[in-house]
Amino acid sequence: MFNYLKDVPKGRIYKMLRKGEVRVNKKRIKTNYRLVSGDSLRVPPVFLDDKAKLQIPHRVIDQLKSSTLYEDNAFLIINKPSGIPVHAGSGCDFGVIEAIRTMPEFKDSYIELAHRLDRETSGCLILVKQPQVLRKMNLLIRDNNMSKRYYALIKGVLKDGRQMIDVPLLKNTLRGGERLVQVSENGKPAKTEFSLLEGFTEASLVDVILHTGRTHQIRVHSAHSGTPIAGDNKYGNEEFNKTMKTLGLKRLFLHANHISFKLDDLDRISVDAPLPDDLKKVINKLT
Repeated sequence: MFNYLKDVPKGRIYKMLRKGEVRVNKKRIKTNYRLVSGDSLRVPPVFLDDKAKLQIPHRVIDQLKSSTLYEDNAFLIINKPSGIPVHAGSGCDFGVIEAIRTMPEFKDSYIELAHRLDRETSGCLILVKQPQVLRKMNLLIRDNNMSKRYYALIKGVLKDGRQMIDVPLLKNTLRGGERLVQVSENGKPAKTEFSLLEGFTEASLVDVILHTGRTHQIRVHSAHSGTPIAGDNKYGNEEFNKTMKTLGLKRLFLHANHISFKLDDLDRISVDAPLPDDLKKVINKLT
């Protein structure tokens, strides 16, 4: 439906679904419903006036254009800047995907997100240019056949320099669409590996490997182990965040620095995104 209503902001589409304006077999549906053969779909007419049309700031377009890490006829991998969501919603009129679709080279072409990153998280983000490639990538991610690594600054020091957190996570949706994830035996399996890169007096720079891909997984596992991520206003430690703020940290210290995968008979794609300057400055001050 997002392709059918390509010029309509995703927030407007989700609102239509929540209000029951979209019907399948004359019934309301949830946003994760998948159409099957024989379904009767009703989509209401949608009209956008000039004021409602999406306006992407030029600085965002320029920022995304200069962030390309890898591109071929199937993939576009960018170094997503912190502060820009991957798509519109939860009070945001646009995200990375909406902004990229306004670029001349993608305006009339297929382009979709292969996965997600939190708004404040920077780093490797994969977009795909072909529907069949997206289907294959979904299977690849579902089966955990993609290597993803992150840099994070956490509170305290890792015991023995390494830690494996293997506890299930349960995702809830709060009022207003805000997501909150918690450790729960009723949740889905989640496994995160932390390795020490550099230790400081009250913080550690760590390498993080995701063995599963749950929402907010690194942030929740870090907090659960008593070593929350610096700058995390949802799951973090308030006093630690204040201390890191005096060193110039203005956002979540989480960066997707590496991604690697192999699709069919194609060569393995392996991409690295260097630590952004704002996070480097914090490390330099800690050093």
